Amino acid sequence: MNCATKKGEYIVQKIENPIQISGNGKDKAWNSVVTLSDFSYPWREENAPLTEFKALYDDTHFYFLYRAIDADVITKEGTLAEKAALNSDRVELFFKGKDDVQPYYSLELDAKGRTLDTKANFGQKVDFDWTWPANELIVKSSVDEFGYWIEGSISFASLRQLGLYHDDNILRTGLYRAEYVKGPNEKVSTKWISWIKPDSKTPNFHIPSSFGTLVLNSKK
Repeated sequence: MNCATKKGEYIVQKIENPIQISGNGKDKAWNSVVTLSDFSYPWREENAPLTEFKALYDDTHFYFLYRAIDADVITKEGTLAEKAALNSDRVELFFKGKDDVQPYYSLELDAKGRTLDTKANFGQKVDFDWTWPANELIVKSSVDEFGYWIEGSISFASLRQLGLYHDDNILRTGLYRAEYVKGPNEKVSTKWISWIKPDSKTPNFHIPSSFGTLVLNSKK
């Protein structure tokens, strides 16, 4: 079944049994899922490294799997805890509600499995101290010779609590990746990768036009 029906829309299939989150997509349920790989550099005239995204859901949880091909996975070390993800190779999921004046919520997930969760209103300061509802989010990761994996689950209870899901089979979601690249003298720069090309001349994912639509399909 084609899960990418049109630009900016991805169909998420329903499953009966929960995904076993391993950090590298070992659950057999992922084998039959169509992959979303329509990622690019919105602000660069060059091909981006391969990024793949898959999603599934059941009655209680939304599941996601990212695969990032990366020859040199960079992760910030130190004592910054989850904020270290900001200076590391990572993938991102943003969620917003129906109304753009509502807060949107961000999950920035690095190759070590560190999760930076934030909240903001469009055009306003990001709240880095905010955290996703306790025990409602699971994220695991793994690194191999080709890059890294990020796999996770999010409860629908938390999505409803935050005003992001209204039992309408729609999740308004931004899918992104920060690719860190070493240049001369080991200087590290960031290249931004996105599913949707935002309506911005400069890198910015924190705007409504960067979001796509995940459609939850209950038909088998």
